[in-house]
Amino acid sequence: MAGNARVTPRIAGIDEAGRGPLAGPVVVAAVVFPPGRTPVNGLDDSKALTARRREALYPRIIERALAWKIVFIEPAEIDRRNIYHATLHGMREALLGVAHMADCARIDGNRLPPDLPCPAEAWIGGDARDRTIMAASILAKVARDRAMHELHALYPHYGFDQHKGYPCPAHLRALREHGPCPQHRRSFAPVRNLGGAALQGDLLADPASC
Repeated sequence: MAGNARVTPRIAGIDEAGRGPLAGPVVVAAVVFPPGRTPVNGLDDSKALTARRREALYPRIIERALAWKIVFIEPAEIDRRNIYHATLHGMREALLGVAHMADCARIDGNRLPPDLPCPAEAWIGGDARDRTIMAASILAKVARDRAMHELHALYPHYGFDQHKGYPCPAHLRALREHGPCPQHRRSFAPVRNLGGAALQGDLLADPASC
């Protein structure tokens, strides 16, 4: 009977970019596609795609999504909340921005933010498993990379356009030489403890960013 037909839910995929860097915002994106077959081909975890491919997918995701939202959590708020709670806050804000078109949400990671507007699941490794999360990861990554290029124009001696704020050797050298700028996260140990062991290259950088 038609009344017993199963309705395919509209799923909001949510992911973030920029938890690990020493500078710049953490960016969270949410995407809702129409139920059924995903209307964008070539989706993958943003880390598995080239920058050129991510840029090509970005407008297609926005054009074909039922709803999308990108949230920037700036360094001052990261320092105030800490990176964990700032990221959860960004995830909730992103979901609120698409909740009018979503029946449920899938969030990349192992924790759910509190007080969500719809049922949600935490998916470990979701950016490699779920296409809506993949789309969100691409929006978040592209939006953050663009923001870091803009910050490079303001603070060119840090090399934000190259390493995107991650703690690679070039960034740590610039920090030692110039000190932090207003976009550095003061609560992160390499910034807080300038001149300490954390600035001697002991931290692992994102290999794709340095």
